[in-house]
Parts: sequence; C-alpha cells; structure tokens
Amino acid sequence: MFRKYQYEEINPDEVFLDSGNLPQFDTQQFEGVIERPITTRVVALLSAVFVLVGIVFLSKVFMLQVNEGDRFALLASNNSLDHSTLFAERGVIYDRNGEELAWNAPERTYTERPGFGHLLGYVSFPNETEVFEEGRHPKELVGRDGTEKIFNQNLRGENGLKIVEVDVLGEVTGESVLAYARDGSNLNLSIDADIQEQLYRYIRDLSFDRGFIGGSGVIMDVQTGELLALTNYPEYDPQVLADADDRDTIVRYQTDEGKPFLNRAVQGLYTPGSIFKPFVALGALEEEIVDPNKIFYTTGSLSLPNPYVPGTFTVFRDWKDHGAVDLEDALAYSSNVYFFEVGGGFEEQEGLGIDRIKKYSSEFGFGSPTGIGFDGEKDGVIPDPAWKQEVFDEVWRIGDTYNTSIGQYSSQVTPIQMVRAIAAIANEGKLLTPSLAQGGNPGAHTTIAIGQNNFKKVKEGMRSAVTYGTAKGLNIAGVSVAAKTGTAEIDFGKQFVNSWITGFFPYEEPRYAFAVVMERGPRENYIGGVFVVRQLLDWMVENKPEYLSYGTELQSE
Repeated sequence: MFRKYQYEEINPDEVFLDSGNLPQFDTQQFEGVIERPITTRVVALLSAVFVLVGIVFLSKVFMLQVNEGDRFALLASNNSLDHSTLFAERGVIYDRNGEELAWNAPERTYTERPGFGHLLGYVSFPNETEVFEEGRHPKELVGRDGTEKIFNQNLRGENGLKIVEVDVLGEVTGESVLAYARDGSNLNLSIDADIQEQLYRYIRDLSFDRGFIGGSGVIMDVQTGELLALTNYPEYDPQVLADADDRDTIVRYQTDEGKPFLNRAVQGLYTPGSIFKPFVALGALEEEIVDPNKIFYTTGSLSLPNPYVPGTFTVFRDWKDHGAVDLEDALAYSSNVYFFEVGGGFEEQEGLGIDRIKKYSSEFGFGSPTGIGFDGEKDGVIPDPAWKQEVFDEVWRIGDTYNTSIGQYSSQVTPIQMVRAIAAIANEGKLLTPSLAQGGNPGAHTTIAIGQNNFKKVKEGMRSAVTYGTAKGLNIAGVSVAAKTGTAEIDFGKQFVNSWITGFFPYEEPRYAFAVVMERGPRENYIGGVFVVRQLLDWMVENKPEYLSYGTELQSE
C-alpha cells in the first residue's frame, strides 16, 4: 500500500533562488523582488496627462499660426529686411546776391545777421498729427514760419527709401535702393541782406534811444512787387527756435511785452494817420470834387455847427495853422483842415464822403490781405457806417468821416499794405502782389482805374513834402525822394503815437517804395520814421548806389 504524500505547490522563484545569495540583494534597487504589472488606474492617469499636454500644444500652435501668424510673419521679415529712409537735403536759402541765409551743417543753420527772424522763420520736427495723419517721417524737418514755411514744399525735396538685408546676427549682407531722395530746391530771395540788416539796426537803435516799443520796415520794387527788405524789431532768433534747447530764451520771447513773435510787417495793425491822405486826395481828384489848384484858407481848426444845440460848435483841430494851401501844399504840409473839407465836406465844398473813401481805399488794397504768404496776415480796417453799427451799435456821424479822412478814428493798416499802396501811386495804378522770391511772381497786379494826371498831382505833393514840407529830412544828395509822413495818435490820453514815413525813389523814375512805422513812442518825441529812412538812404548812397539810380545831376534841392 502506497503512502500517500501531500506536497505544497513550488513557486518558480524558489526553484532559481539561491539562498546563499540572499544577503547580497540590494533591496533599494529592487533586487530579489518580482516586478508587478502596471495597474489600469495608472495607465488611465498617464493617458489623461498626455491628452492634456497635447491639447495645450495644439492650442498654442493654433494661436501662433492662425491668430498671430501675420504679425510673426512680419516680424520674421523685419528680422531679415530693414526699410531705411533716405533723407532729402533741404534747399539752401540765399539773398538776391547769393549770400547764404539758411543752410545745412548738417543741422539747419541760420545767418547770424540780425533782422532776419520773421523773414526766414525756422524749422522743427513734425508733431504727432503730421506724423500719423500726414505721413511725415519723425526726423523730417518742417518749415514753421517765414520763408521756411511759405516755400516748405520746394525746400523739403522728396525723401527716398532703401531696403537693407541683415542676417540672424544683425550683420548687413546687402542693400537695395527702392527710391532715390530728391534734394530740395534752393531759394533765392529778392531780399538784399545788407539793406535788410541796416534797416533793422536803424529801427532797433531808434527804439532804444527814443522809447518806441518796436517798429517795422518794408521796401518793395514798384514794378515787380519783389521785396528788397522786410524786417521787424523786436524779433526772435531762428537758430534758438530751430535748436529748441535754450528754454530760457524761448520763455523770454513768450513773455516779452515787445512781442518778438509778432511779424509787425504783416500782422501788426496800426493807425495810419496822415499817410492815408494821398489816397483821399486821389479819390477826390478822380471824382472831380476838387480842383488841385483851388486855395483853401485854413486857420488851424474847423468848427462845425452842432445841429442839436444851436450856437455851439464841434471843433476839429489841425496840428498847425497852414494858412492858404492848395492840394500840393496840403500834402506837403499835411494839412488836416484841407482833408477834413475834401473828405467830409464843409459849407460850399463837397466832400468825398465815407462811402467813396471806403471805395478808393479798398482799390489800393486796404482792408484785404496782400497775398504775400505769411501766416496770420491781417486784413486791417477802413471804417464805415456798417462797421460802426456792428462794432459799436452807433450811427455814423460827420466827425467820423473827418477823422477817417486824415487816417484817424478806427482805421488800421499793416506796413505791407501801406508799401503796396504807395507803390501803386509810384507806378500809377498797378496794385502789385508782393513777392519774396527773386523773379518768383514778376509784376502780378490788378489795375486801379485812376487818371494818370491825378497820380501825377499827388506825386508832386509827395515830392514837395520832401523839398519843403514835413519830410524834408529826406531831401538828400544822391537820390530824389517823394514821401508822406504820418503821426497817428493811438490812445485816449494822446500820450503815445505811431510815427510813419512812406514814399518812393527815385522820384523821376520810381524803382522802390518804402514804409516804416515806429510803434508807440512818446508824443513829445519828434524823431521817428523819417530819421530811420534818412540814415538808410545815406548808407545806400555810399554802399548800394545801384538801387538809387543816382548821379551827379541829382542834387539836394
């Protein structure tokens, strides 16, 4: 009978297990341990992680390629292609004789001569509007005032463009010009720099010496309209404004009571005073309300009966008793009473009247811009009943006509208007458009319908003002001058005046008209505009005779 034995199941690990090696197992490295299979839970967890990473990755790829693909494509292009502006050289500004007044070194540089601030203007970089709305390059120079602005389009030229190829390290590997820069055109002004500077110095020095707040002077060719000089005192230094780093000086300009930023020649409005009388005379002659040879007996004032208070009179005073005067004498001596009667009428003498005064003054350009091109040019005012009603809500009176006849009341003109009007007397009827560019607008004008003989009579009166009248300070050897003075009261207390001198030369064959105003000086001072022009003409006789057409036969009378 066999003994039945029962054996337990032998584990395969035990078959290969060498019990002698047990002490050598490194349990930290799982030696002697059977590897167990990964559970379903772990597999599911790892799968979820991989799916999440995939979703994030795909989302980023979508964002980079779809949402921002264009931007990164552009960045990639810019990393290899750099667009560079080729700046045009700004044109040089010269005077009529070829002297540089504004040039590039490489910043914009201006002449150190005084008297050119308002004429030349200055440049600066564009503002945000000009960059983003007009497409100007942030480093492009833009004309801000004066001729720099008036002729900016020609002076600036046209910028070019090139593409520069660079590698990943930023090294230039090549370049290609897409459009070449076209340099700006040079500009020859009609201004004579020497005359401009001298005129400025005489105006400045007289302001210091006699207490004027400032002044302005303009000289214009009576046949072409070209300006030989246009200057103001005080003025700004264009270099200071172009460099824009001297903040103290710029602030001083802004607070100076002399208003250095005011271009007095085109923006300054001044009561003309007696320099308005030649235009009233021309209207009266053309309308045949006065014979130029008729004698007026003046006594230093005109008394007008008051219609509202019988037995009382309104007195309109002259600056002096001139006695018996005709038209020539009235212009030479600047008789107020003569022009009260001719302008407004008195007793048997018919007056031109305010409507016709307005008509003729408008034909000579008063009340309208001249078209010279400067920013902020003022129209000026020749008052009339409609103007007074609108401004003061009052009716027009005969006394207003009297005062307007002698350039007072509320009349206002600019120096550029005045020199243009005087030139129209000198050339006998051509109202020219002033020009700053040499040969730029030769002789552009409108015609004033006044008889040649009437112009001749007024010109004779202006010549007599120099030979024996109020402008005899201009009766010099070397050039024959015709002129008209004016002293305009500018405040209710009559403590301050504007001192004017206008005229033309040579008298026989006029070439240039001039207008100078000295602004707001003390009434008791008798040295004004005449002194400025006298000094300038004396200087021109010695240094610039080519403008005077003078000779030994032209001597002081």
